[in-house]
Amino acid sequence: MRRKVTVLGAGNVGATAAQRIVEKELADVVLVDVLDGIPQGKSLDMLQSGAVEGFDMKIVGSNGYEETADSQICVVTAGLARKPGMSRDDLLRKNEEIVGDIVAKATRHSKDLTIIMVTNPLDAMCEVARRVSKLPKNKIIGMAGILDSARMRAFIAMELGVSMQNIHTTVLGGHGDTMVPLPRYSTVAGVPITELLPPEKVDAIVKRTANGGAEIVNLLKAGSAYYAPSAAAVEMVDAIFNDKKKILPCAAYLEGEYGIKGVFVGVPVVLGSNGIEKIIELKLTPEELAALKKSADSVHELVGKLTC
Repeated sequence: MRRKVTVLGAGNVGATAAQRIVEKELADVVLVDVLDGIPQGKSLDMLQSGAVEGFDMKIVGSNGYEETADSQICVVTAGLARKPGMSRDDLLRKNEEIVGDIVAKATRHSKDLTIIMVTNPLDAMCEVARRVSKLPKNKIIGMAGILDSARMRAFIAMELGVSMQNIHTTVLGGHGDTMVPLPRYSTVAGVPITELLPPEKVDAIVKRTANGGAEIVNLLKAGSAYYAPSAAAVEMVDAIFNDKKKILPCAAYLEGEYGIKGVFVGVPVVLGSNGIEKIIELKLTPEELAALKKSADSVHELVGKLTC
């Protein structure tokens, strides 16, 4: 039986994720969007590129959910971006409505599903997916930590002039202003960056990481990042389908780990064929733990405003 991924949302993130999945030959893809013709047109364009790129995976576009039946993974990218004049609560309410509706429809057609959440506010949308889908907690995973860590790796590489492949970083917490990059757990060929860079350079990288998405939005002036977010989501698809047991920072539902309970927060996890197979608890300093709990409190505040 061929593997199948449903990608909900045919915007820049969703379409680029779909393209990466078929090019890597990870699975067949069904690209779903409410806009008539958009998922169909993009999917047909991608399918035709297979003749040049050399992949044989199938990709189809749809405005419905029948074709998504029996998918193993669902990548959720659909939702609104925050617009001028729109409050954070406005965005939360609108995307709760969108995500709740599409997750309900996707899970109706695919029972044994793992959901990778990309839509913002990400940690709260994970909770929407958990409530609506009724899937076990290990089957709902937020993407953000991989993206934030990738940005931090890129900034370190730019500063030191070294390969990003030698760099490993750790970013915990919610996806937003309260994320918690951990410099002492961030290394270049095993050496902590705190031993390679002066404190002011480390602080600048931490700050730039936390504002990574906003920096790109300000540069683009219309739209937001999609190359790195789609790559991060597809790394998760790869780890799950190929049972890689990769240790990756993902938004996971905590039930007492790090002293946090009942909320999705970014932490290191082992990602394999059963979704989140283990949550890894790092030894944090009192200051790091306080920052993580502050980040979790921000997520709790958003979740408290959900209506589902």
